[in-house]
Amino acid sequence: MPQESTSEITVLLQRWHAGDQKALDALVPSVYTALERLAHRELRKERPDHTLQSAALVNEAYLRLVGMNSPDWESRTHFFAVASQLMRQILVDYARRHRAEKRGRGKTISLDDTGLVERGKNEDLDIIALDDALQTLAQIDARKAKVIELRFFGGLTFDEAARVLKVSSMTVSRDWDTAKTWLHREIKRGRPTGR
Repeated sequence: MPQESTSEITVLLQRWHAGDQKALDALVPSVYTALERLAHRELRKERPDHTLQSAALVNEAYLRLVGMNSPDWESRTHFFAVASQLMRQILVDYARRHRAEKRGRGKTISLDDTGLVERGKNEDLDIIALDDALQTLAQIDARKAKVIELRFFGGLTFDEAARVLKVSSMTVSRDWDTAKTWLHREIKRGRPTGR
């Protein structure tokens, strides 16, 4: 995650929550740039002929973020954790629409890029299957599912994810390893089904 003036962003987020519209105006440039980097990183995981552009992903996520009714941002890390969740939702919604249009051909991302498979294996993962597996994991262990979301979709470091989840970095690391193994097994098994 980007590191620009963390405390300044947190203060602006809190002022925005308090109703200060000027704080939102001051926040937009640095947050928008950070969201662009996050979107670009997410879209690099997508198939080469993916038609959703990073600008469209950023704009959609940004509109959803600023459209939230009086958000209570704890910190810059919390803001980007929510942004990563929104980007996941946008990408999954896009994949579902694309699948419907293409009659079953879901968009894929490389399992190597997700860290959900051992290096050297050249496999693809249907992002809808990943989302379905994450939803199943969330019912079993919500924190492990959140770790995957924060790290994979949000690009947060172990330390940043630990701050969001209010646990240690070591706990996040263990959850990451366990969740990756579980997700890989579930996706390979084909239990999660696209809706």
